[in-house]
Amino acid sequence: MPHYHPDHLVIFTRYPQPGKTKTRLIPALGATGAAQLQRQMTEHTLRQVSALVQGDPRSAQASQRPHGSDRTDRGGGSRAPSIAIWFSGGTPKLMREWLGAGWQYQAQPDGDLGTRIVAALQVAFDQGAEGVVVIGTDCPGIDKRLLTQAFNALQQHDLVLGPATDGGYYLIGLRRLVPELFVGISWGTATVLETTLAIAHTLSLCVTQLEPLTDVDYFADLPIWQAVQQQLISVIIPVLDEAENIEARLQAIDLADNIEVIVVDGGSQDDTVTRSQSLGVRVLQTEPGRAHQMNVGADAAAGNLLLFLHADTQLPPNFADLVRHTLAQPSVSAGAFELKIDDPMPGLRWVEWGVKWRSRLLQLPYGDQALFLKAATFHAIGGFLDLPIMEDFELVQRLRTRGRVAIAPAAVLTSSRRWKKLGIWRTILINQLTIVAYVLKLPLARIAQWYRRH
Repeated sequence: MPHYHPDHLVIFTRYPQPGKTKTRLIPALGATGAAQLQRQMTEHTLRQVSALVQGDPRSAQASQRPHGSDRTDRGGGSRAPSIAIWFSGGTPKLMREWLGAGWQYQAQPDGDLGTRIVAALQVAFDQGAEGVVVIGTDCPGIDKRLLTQAFNALQQHDLVLGPATDGGYYLIGLRRLVPELFVGISWGTATVLETTLAIAHTLSLCVTQLEPLTDVDYFADLPIWQAVQQQLISVIIPVLDEAENIEARLQAIDLADNIEVIVVDGGSQDDTVTRSQSLGVRVLQTEPGRAHQMNVGADAAAGNLLLFLHADTQLPPNFADLVRHTLAQPSVSAGAFELKIDDPMPGLRWVEWGVKWRSRLLQLPYGDQALFLKAATFHAIGGFLDLPIMEDFELVQRLRTRGRVAIAPAAVLTSSRRWKKLGIWRTILINQLTIVAYVLKLPLARIAQWYRRH
């Protein structure tokens, strides 16, 4: 078992097996819907948590590093924490397949919630932690700011509590193990916080409380989660043998900004899947075909906003704000970014100029410009047609009938590898001939075969 950092975070969650999780919401959502909510809320919490691990904020592998290393300042003098996920249901293998190999997993022991928290605290303090914060995944209001406050508060207080509006707590932090805090508690009732504070008072503990937040446990709580989903952007990346590019693309995306990333692999023979999973993103595996892969990703997405990203294309730093702002305009059905190519060859500036005016005047951006739209719009028009080629061109044509396809005022940076391999003018010629063949309604299988051969 690794030696933990001075600051250590414990996350309690459950494997999302239908009928076994979020059971109080099964009457409203059904067993599968409740399990889906558990999955989405856990992934949301991990996106917020990942921002605490500086240097490699997506991997959470700080929990594997030596004690005292990577003590990066988070503000207020705090240090980057190590992180462990304590789970119930499922197995370590299932958890890694779900959430990726970059996290440390530990099965929860039997017993009530207090027994399980004490076990997690005991392990953490035994492994060198000096301040331990424990959270669950039921409270979407937990974010980097609040977690930073909790760890900072532990530098001056014995006990930190995040009060839940139902009378419990969504967070507890300690500088040493105090088992008495978890004895005689009626877990799941409105007296949990009150009783815990009373025990802390009798033990003369120095206590501070964070802002109150609401857990999502009942039907009446669902609007809290829905408000989070409204702004969640699901970035969907179809891949096939992209091991050379995928790490750089994932590391350039700020997962803490209410973003989820779904990598959809079409049968890679290299280590694309392993590298993606090591960075803590969700990886799906399916049959090859970019249109099919993107549809699979969209079906699994939790966000109300979808963004389709090629593995050789990098998003601008402020992409999330631009996506939300663009899609908030009532006349817009979809959007994309301007295009930059990562090579100084003068001829590529002409390519960029042509793309700019084609996109703005004709409203015809292509897939390498990172198309984005509302999930409701995507599903209403039936998603991508399962075409072997031109799936992005065809989708944009349908979107234009529903509103304006807007171009955000920033550029994605795409790889010049194809331009270098084929030459600028040959690449342009092949692209234009492909479009002409599509417009003339030549068989798509023949167009795709010709395109890939040339």
